Amino acid sequence: MQIRNLSDENSLLNQFIKEIRDVTIQKDSMRFRCNVERIGEIMAYEISKTFPYQCETVTTPLGTTELNTFNTQVVIASILRAGLPFHNGMLHYLDNAGNAFVSAFRRYTDDNHEKFDVHVEYIASPDLTDKTLLLCDPMLATGGSMELAYKALMSKGKPKRIHIASIIASQPAIDFLQNYFQDTDTIIWTAAIDPKLNEHAYIVPGLGDAGDLAFGEKI
Repeated sequence: MQIRNLSDENSLLNQFIKEIRDVTIQKDSMRFRCNVERIGEIMAYEISKTFPYQCETVTTPLGTTELNTFNTQVVIASILRAGLPFHNGMLHYLDNAGNAFVSAFRRYTDDNHEKFDVHVEYIASPDLTDKTLLLCDPMLATGGSMELAYKALMSKGKPKRIHIASIIASQPAIDFLQNYFQDTDTIIWTAAIDPKLNEHAYIVPGLGDAGDLAFGEKI
């Protein structure tokens, strides 16, 4: 298990993270979605550096040349609904990838919205056997949704390698997933790690509800 925190190095990514966190800028839902897609593109690029590559000969109008291209089958799997813009950003760069979707949501068990269970109701996925799985959720709060999504996807075959991709993760979620995936060939990628969760299990400072910011409040 490895942790790759992209905020350890300064890059253009910082600007996009700033804008999705900013309470004023994030009111523009189109800009929020666009920034999440941009972050997905950057993360797909960084993850692609870990793929196996092979030399390929390409014919140009004036001759031939050789370059290395990755030769692994990739499946991008996202947790609905907040994961959709993040997924689209990944797919812009990994445009030959397969696509999988999991519906995982919180079901609160008390009136104060402090206690909840995570439920999975829907899964659509190609065969994952021996493929590289990119399991995406923009916000890793407790890690519970990611655990259940992973369990559901394993009914579609065992991947060769797993990449867990998030935009903002809490330290408790990182600790939980490190323990859960400790015996697998897994890398966790994130653009920021925030220290804690509040009483409603939202990441602090975080950015709020990513699904609501992208698509409007739910009832």
